Amino acid sequence: MAEETKPTPETPASDEAKAATPKPPAAEKPPAAAKKPKAPAIEDKPFTEFMQQHFTPALQEALAKQGLEDVELKFAKETIPLAGAKSSEECWQVIGNLQKGKRQFNLYFVDEDINGKKAFSCSTNGGVPSTIESFMIDERKSTLDLLLMYTLQRLNGQKWLSRN
Repeated sequence: MAEETKPTPETPASDEAKAATPKPPAAEKPPAAAKKPKAPAIEDKPFTEFMQQHFTPALQEALAKQGLEDVELKFAKETIPLAGAKSSEECWQVIGNLQKGKRQFNLYFVDEDINGKKAFSCSTNGGVPSTIESFMIDERKSTLDLLLMYTLQRLNGQKWLSRN
């Protein structure tokens, strides 16, 4: 024979009993914690501030970790040096001198924006670069880490950091 079970006070017998159970009012819920505003990313800072305070020192440190101690980095707005070309247009550049000026590289920021057009050139023995190459053209958004990685990769491609 089947036994009947009687509902206990802890378990309501039906949906009606569930609906009759009082729910705590919304006012008693603890208030949601106010979200702290995120600090803006360093890449969102003004261009010159980002380059002077973050990129140039980070590049200097990254090159030192690669064993290059005699690196001079300069961030300046200058004309683009190119053999055989007369350019009066100025753009922001990171100019790096290695081995007491025997090797020089330039990173050009044509649009005065880290996400804008960028180019790279290098020269040896104090000469003027013969070519300017596009730099980071496939990246939609540039970050400090990406700029450092691509710069080191490009210098390593010249075999200026280590022999392959």
